[in-house]
Amino acid sequence: MRAYQVHLASKGVSWGSLNQVVCALRFFYGVTLGEATIPERIPYAREPRKLPTALSADEVVRFLEAVSSLKARVALTTAYAAGLRVSEVAALRVRDIDSQRMVVRIGHGKGGKERGGMRSASPVGILRSYWHLARPKPFLFPGRMGDTPINPTVLHAACRSAAVAAGLNKRVSVHVLRHSFATHLLESGVDIRIIQVLLGHENLSTTARYTRVSTGVIATTESPLDRLALQVTPPE
Repeated sequence: MRAYQVHLASKGVSWGSLNQVVCALRFFYGVTLGEATIPERIPYAREPRKLPTALSADEVVRFLEAVSSLKARVALTTAYAAGLRVSEVAALRVRDIDSQRMVVRIGHGKGGKERGGMRSASPVGILRSYWHLARPKPFLFPGRMGDTPINPTVLHAACRSAAVAAGLNKRVSVHVLRHSFATHLLESGVDIRIIQVLLGHENLSTTARYTRVSTGVIATTESPLDRLALQVTPPE
């Protein structure tokens, strides 16, 4: 049975089709033949993990400039600037912006964990200007009721509209902006362990996925052979 599954996989059968075969085989052995112990020994195929999409720097500019709503534009700019999840952006409060230290504090991270964002004057300056214009409270990006945070579906809808308006062929979401944040930091030479902390990843292996996206880092990485005074072929 395992050899048959390997055969199907080698033929390029999709993981969904493989699992349909597994369901049929499990039913055949477990129900038709009454072999209770065999079905659990026929494993399901795992959905392959896809590389996260990342926008180029020019695409990020085009995308953010195409967001029509001021509130959504500032929220999505903040998501990219600090590498935030959509839930973290929506939960930001006015008190989370430390203007003195130029830091955005993320108090509602995944798993309820709190973390500090990177020190940067640019996003804090944008948020300060936005606050003077909109005067939101207590949430930086309030919903319709004013005292509740913006619904993530509003930001998702803003992403879809802006991607179309910017003429991007990629599917853009808040998470794509987060991927782009990490990829651009990696390409600029930031240590992956620092990126891990900024993203709020518990395991470095999760952050390591971005090393497969960052073609810029790969292209500029020298082989250790370049540092050796080694002559393999005779001189011409």
